[in-house]
Parts: sequence; structure tokens; C-alpha cells
Amino acid sequence: MADDTLQRETDPIGLFQRWLAEAEASEPNDPNAMALATATRQGLPSVRMVLLKGLDTRGFVFYTNKQSRKGEELSANRHASLLFHWKSLRRQVRVEGPIEDVTEAEADAYFASRSRGSRLGAIASEQSRPLADRAELQARLAEVQERYLDGEVPRPSHWSGYRVLPDLIEFWQDMPHRLHDRMTYRRESETSWQTTRLYP
Repeated sequence: MADDTLQRETDPIGLFQRWLAEAEASEPNDPNAMALATATRQGLPSVRMVLLKGLDTRGFVFYTNKQSRKGEELSANRHASLLFHWKSLRRQVRVEGPIEDVTEAEADAYFASRSRGSRLGAIASEQSRPLADRAELQARLAEVQERYLDGEVPRPSHWSGYRVLPDLIEFWQDMPHRLHDRMTYRRESETSWQTTRLYP
């Protein structure tokens, strides 16, 4: 278990990348899993697990059906929060900020990298809509498989991604006696962050 106290750094994205690399070496499943919290225009929250599929100096990228509940909420309220929890390392990271759509080229490239079955499933599934039974989904999938039997599977126009542009990143490290170590980074400009250590 990592137990060093957090040191003040100038680049929280770099620190996150190091923590993610350590999680990839220790977490048994989906070290890139993150809880995504969204809210309606009225401020009603909802949360679910998604996978981080891209990270750069600008932000954290995930993909989804934009007609799903989370897609509709992100359309109404263009802010989101993320939470990464790595149980084996006793660490977590919170991210807060506005979101932007990824480019068409980014969405196309990621969709093409998915397995054929996942691409077919993205077309067959009306994510978050009521489903009578599994047979209905299986029938829709069979129809999509037949439609694209001999060709490429195109990305549906409603399937794309979002980038969370962090205004705040908080790192949390478990410490003895519940005197945990917490450090926040608040964005001041494109290249600078204000760092604050918090009481546990």
C-alpha cells in the first residue's frame, strides 16, 4: 500500500497519470473506472460508473450514447464530476469541471478501436430507454448484425464522447488513524493551479 504523504506539485495531470499507472499495476479490474456524476437543469443529481478512455492536458475523456440519461443531463447542464477510487492503493481522486464534446475525428477513432460486437451493440441499444425483455434486445442486435453482415460498422451520430475540463482536482490518500492526506488543485489559468492541503 502506498503511504507517502502527498507532496505539492505544479502539475496535477502528471500526478494523476502516475497514480493511474500504479493503479493499472495493482487493480484487478478496470483501473480506469470512474464514477460520473451529472445533474439535470434543475440540479437533481445522478451517478454511474463509466470508463476513462482518454486523458491529456485539457481533460478526462469518456464515451457514451448521447441519447442516454447521462447524455441528456450533460446537454442540459454542461458540468460533471468524476471520482476514481483505487481500493488496492487506498487512494481516490475527485475531478470537477465543465464538459465539452470531443471532436468527430476523436469519436470516429475511438469507435473504430472498439470490438465489432461493441460497435454493433452501440447501434442496437437504445440506452436508458425502457426494454420489455432481453429477447427484444437480442432481436434488435440480430437485425443490426444482419444489416452490417459484410461491411464496416459506422459510428451512430448519437454515439460520441465528452471531455471533462477540470477546474478542480482533489487527491486523497489513506493514512493511519483516519488522518488522511488531501490535496486540492484549483485551476487559475491554462497552465497554473492553486494548491491547498485540506484537513482530513
